[in-house]
Parts: sequence; C-alpha cells; structure tokens
Amino acid sequence: MELELKKPLLFFDIESTGLNIASDSIIELCFVKILPGNEQRIKTWRVKPWDYVNRCQRPINPSAQAVHGISDADLADKPTFYEIMDEVVLWLQDSDLAGFNSAKFDLPMLAEELERARKYAGKSCPIDLHKVKMVDVQTIFHTMEPRNLKAAYRFYVGGDFENAHAAEADTLATYEVLKGELDRYPETLKNDVDFLASFTERQKIVDYAGRLVYNEKKEEMLKGQVQHLDTLIDNLDIETNRDVEQAMECMKRKFILPKNTEFYKWRNKYQDVFDKCELEIERIEAQQEIAFEKQQ
Repeated sequence: MELELKKPLLFFDIESTGLNIASDSIIELCFVKILPGNEQRIKTWRVKPWDYVNRCQRPINPSAQAVHGISDADLADKPTFYEIMDEVVLWLQDSDLAGFNSAKFDLPMLAEELERARKYAGKSCPIDLHKVKMVDVQTIFHTMEPRNLKAAYRFYVGGDFENAHAAEADTLATYEVLKGELDRYPETLKNDVDFLASFTERQKIVDYAGRLVYNEKKEEMLKGQVQHLDTLIDNLDIETNRDVEQAMECMKRKFILPKNTEFYKWRNKYQDVFDKCELEIERIEAQQEIAFEKQQ
C-alpha cells in the first residue's frame, strides 16, 4: 500500500559513536524523503564526529564499531555535522518524520547534534523538532505484534491458551513455549539447561532489581550510570544550566541506590562535585536574574 501524504514524510536513520545521547555523536545519517505522490529522494552523509570542547574528532566506541563496521579512519576526511547542518535543515524543513525506534534514539541524537552546532558553532536552526510529527514504525510493530506470553504461545505452540495471567496457566504455557522453541531452532538451541541459561543471560546482577551489576572483572558497579557519570564529571561544562542540571539529575538518581560498600565509594568520590554543581546552579541563576533586571 502506498502512503497517502499531505506533506513530505522523511524517514531517517542514524549510526553513531555510541548510545549515549549526551556524549556520543552521529557518524552516518540517511534521509529518505517520500513526497506526496510517492516520489522518493535519498541522501546519506558520512560525518566526522566532533568533540566541540576538545576540538578534535570524537573516537568511536569499540562496541558501536562492532555493530556498524565504521572506523575512526573512515571518517577522518569527512565533514563535521556543523559543516553539513545547513543541508540537513533543508531536508528537514516542511516534512514530518518517520523511523524505526527513532523516537527513543535517532530523534534525540539528531536534536542533540543540532543543539551542539547552534551552541558551539553559531549555526541557526529554524526547526523545532518537538513540533514535528513523528511516526515510529517500531511502536506500530510492537503494538500490532505484541511480544508477550500469549503471542509466544500462539507462535510456538499454536492456538490460544485460556486463563492468561493466571499463574498456573501462564506457567504451563511457558513450559510449552520452551519446548516449541527447541523444536523450531534445533541448529541454534541445545536441549541443555546450562546452555539455555547462558543463552538467555543478559548480565550478571548483584541485586534482583538490576540496579547493581558485575563488570567483566566481576566487580560491583551501578548499571549504566557509573560510566555515564564518570564521563559527565570528567568533561563537566558548567557554562550552562543544562549541563549542570544533567549532572545533578544523574547524581540524585545515584544517591538513592542500595547502600553497600561500592555505593559509598562512589558517593564519597562525587560528593564534592555534587556540592559544586549545586553552587554552580545558584551562581548561574543569580547571573540570569541580574541580566533579566538589566533588560527591564
């Protein structure tokens, strides 16, 4: 079925140096614009990821490179995002947006790059992405083809099972689903509990809430927040409220995590920075009040 459009619909996808919106950068950007009448236009850029603070190329995270196969050397002679921004904006203008999981990752990453180019390179962006309509194809997929036990039973066993969300019915259905999975994927799955436990393990956790995990050295750490906080603090730019408030929010989430030895090590390490952030917010707000009074 062809799309019925009143204005252009711009499908887009991003490859990046990593998954952290605040500290990673776009390295590949593709636009596929579908015009009313279904004419199709395509534009793809390779982009040198730029660290505006240190004025150098931002390195690609090895885990990200393993996925998309793009290396630092591949981008050394490519334009930075702020150098292609004017063209990017032209493609964005007067279009609605669409993508796969783009509302959660690609759109925030694109917005972050536009904001960096505005702040550090003085580029202007007449587009407010908050006001642009966004169609996330993944959301439609997950809504129309749910990935729950009832759907798994229908796919691997066949038919529907009665009394879904009753403990006994759900447990028996789960047993049947596992047998169906083993029948369907004999070349991938082994009929062995040790193998299946290893196959389905996501990450070693310390607490069952999943807030504390083990790293490769089997050391306890705070899931996701330790690495992000380290980067944030090491490169803390306290010129704007946005940077400080981001650091503060990360801090506040950290300080309500379980109280164990590792937690206190992290708290002690960052307590001075936490206090510094509070003082900086007060200083910035005071400066803004003074500036506002002068304008009156």
